[in-house]
Amino acid sequence: MTSNILFLPFRKTYSVSLSTAIRQYISTKYDQHPDMFVGDLEAIDKLRADAVNSLEPHISGIKKLTAYAAQLVWMGGKFPIDIGVDFTWHPALGYNLQTPVSQNNLRFELANVLYNLAALYSQLAVSLNRSTSEGLKLACNYFSQAAGVISHIKEKIIPDMRSSPPEDMDEMTLESIQQLLLAQGQECFWSKAVKDGMKDGTIAKLAAKVSDFYDQAAEYGTKSNTISTEWIHHMTAKHHHFAAAAQYRAARDCLEKQEYGEEVSRLRDSITCVNEGLKESRYLNKIVLGDLNGLKAKVTEELKRAEKDNDIIYLMPVPPKSELKTLARAGMATARVPQEISDPASTLGDGGQFGQPLFAKLVPYAVHVAASLYEDRKNRLVNVSIIDELEGMTNKLRDLLQSLNLPGSLQALEKPLGLPPSLTSHAEEIRQQEGLHRLRRSMHEISKLKANDTAIFQEGIELLKSEAAEDDRAKLKYGTDRWSRQASQQAADKLYAKVTEIDGYLKSAASSDDLVKNKLKECEKVLGVLSGSDRDLEEFVPSSRRATMTPNVERAAYNLRHMLNEFSRLESRRRRQIEKVRDKAKKDDINEVILAETARIEREMPMQKIEPAQFENLFEQRLERYDDDHRLLTTESEEQEQLAAQLKEANSAFTNARKGDSSTRDREKALQKLENAYVKYNEIVSNLEMGRKFYNNLAKIVTTFRDDCKAFAYQRRVEAGQLENDLSNAMSALNLSQVNSLQDQKHRETLRSQYSVKAPSTEPLTAPTPTRAAVQPPSPTGPTPGMWNPDMGIKFGGALAQQPNGDVHNPAYPNTKARGGQWDINQGVRFS
Repeated sequence: MTSNILFLPFRKTYSVSLSTAIRQYISTKYDQHPDMFVGDLEAIDKLRADAVNSLEPHISGIKKLTAYAAQLVWMGGKFPIDIGVDFTWHPALGYNLQTPVSQNNLRFELANVLYNLAALYSQLAVSLNRSTSEGLKLACNYFSQAAGVISHIKEKIIPDMRSSPPEDMDEMTLESIQQLLLAQGQECFWSKAVKDGMKDGTIAKLAAKVSDFYDQAAEYGTKSNTISTEWIHHMTAKHHHFAAAAQYRAARDCLEKQEYGEEVSRLRDSITCVNEGLKESRYLNKIVLGDLNGLKAKVTEELKRAEKDNDIIYLMPVPPKSELKTLARAGMATARVPQEISDPASTLGDGGQFGQPLFAKLVPYAVHVAASLYEDRKNRLVNVSIIDELEGMTNKLRDLLQSLNLPGSLQALEKPLGLPPSLTSHAEEIRQQEGLHRLRRSMHEISKLKANDTAIFQEGIELLKSEAAEDDRAKLKYGTDRWSRQASQQAADKLYAKVTEIDGYLKSAASSDDLVKNKLKECEKVLGVLSGSDRDLEEFVPSSRRATMTPNVERAAYNLRHMLNEFSRLESRRRRQIEKVRDKAKKDDINEVILAETARIEREMPMQKIEPAQFENLFEQRLERYDDDHRLLTTESEEQEQLAAQLKEANSAFTNARKGDSSTRDREKALQKLENAYVKYNEIVSNLEMGRKFYNNLAKIVTTFRDDCKAFAYQRRVEAGQLENDLSNAMSALNLSQVNSLQDQKHRETLRSQYSVKAPSTEPLTAPTPTRAAVQPPSPTGPTPGMWNPDMGIKFGGALAQQPNGDVHNPAYPNTKARGGQWDINQGVRFS
């Protein structure tokens, strides 16, 4: 650092083609052709290139960054957040500057662009001439705007990112940066106040607020994993520096007010604060250290004068620090979000400085979602609340007829010979539809659909299992401490929940399929008769002798036939009502209405993100057109109850009138079996059609599930590769930067513990007294045995004792004779 204030470094990125991803997304998700937006596609790439290359402290970069940011905000209402581009950015702070972070996230891109805007504001402030009042005022403004942009990122962008922010954009880091920028802005205003010769009381209030900002910046910095210890020491020293400066200015104000005792007390506290700041001296640059020493010299001189004057002349009591009134604060630096960031609407559109918004004619993504939601809600209302209810009531009436053995008992009486017309028409209908062959073909097709859905589903499950197995192998290889990423089930909890959900769908469908198969099995033989020729029907239905029709029987039969005809008319009417409702729903296209509502919202609130929830009132109004159909259910239910009661009464009268007549019993049973089989046939056809729709819809769900599994497995493999590479590098060589990182981490923990203890101990530690062991002086009588002296020369193996025969005794080699202990240079060096 070469200045007494800090600046934010820029984040760096790589070139990506945003237009390619947008073109692909428009072509696959929208009805409009991407060639309609060629100009917009070129413009967005140029805007990004200009913005990400603005890495110099020049005022022209502000417009480039804010223009791109405004278009990104606008595009958030047109496209989903994961549009299909992996934006890669290198962090600006921390210890992993060479490790980029990639996310397929427009909000992540916006956060990085705005971060660079804040960095640009801070660097512009540092680059100004702060020796003039005007330069200091402009620097304060830049720092305030930088703090405002960081605040906007923290409060508006990060919460809407829907993913984890980068390490150097977590809450503690952004909070520390914001407080640092505010501290430096306040410091610039303090310098301007000093330069402009403001009163000491005012300057003291400004300095006290500077100290508060630095204190908060340092405190948040110790809780961050990316704010360097160098910055923390800088901010801590600045906190004590301006606390001392505030007390110094307050002391001068006391001198002016003739409060000499308080002047001395505040000067003493100022010295204490300066000394606290100087404890960081080994970590500070020369400029910051020089400021502290200069302030200490000035305060020390003033304190000597003040103590002398008070002790000799004024004799006022010096209050302790605890009795001093807390200094008031005057905050002039505030986090101000630039209007281009807080209100991008003012920069786009007619008269806007950044021109027209891009892709304005593209229907927003939320509109397609809203249209889909309306279709789902409409279909649920029509199919479930209206059609299913009508068909359910009709089925209840059919069940009632079967329980009363109708119309078989009446047909056997009315036509004892031959086939009843209704039976022949039912048989002809089934023959035209290919009867049993149609049912078996449909079941086979549904089985194929089910097998295909199950195979796709199993493919997705296998991908998850394979990924989990790879992750488990990596944990065994590297250990859970180093392989610290989330387990597979935690990282893909939604996908694993989808496994359970889809498995439940398949089991429920299998149960329904078995029910349909059982239905067919029960009536298969009778349906074979209905699918056959008239001769087969005549052989199945026995003839009976013509029964004697008494007036009572004839009257009861007439009334019962009338009730059955009423049932047929009711059934036909309901069938027409169902077709009418289906036709109304099919023609109910809400797209134009939603587009009109979207245009109104964009016109009245041009920068508000379009959300499906904004169309709720429109949906409710639109669905009111089905209220009459829904109210019809009540009328139909009342009419059915009345008809059922009349039918039971007519059948009871008919049964009583024929009591004891068993001449048509076998014919009645045969006719009723055929009638029941016809009803079952229609039920099975309906069930199979529902099954076909179910498996077709399930195919979309399982395909999406499999694709999501593929994307998840690919992403995890990329992450695993990066993590393995990092671990391999870490295990191969622990370089100096990593050692420094570990030392900084330990130092940070020390700072945290120190920072939480504001009051240092009042009792200084006593230094140990050094002592030296007594040395016995050498004896003057002669050399001590075993001690070398210069007269002895250098001897190899001199520790061996000389034997009387001239041999040197070596315990390891007892039979070896050694030469004299003194080495002759002419003999060289021998290795024996």
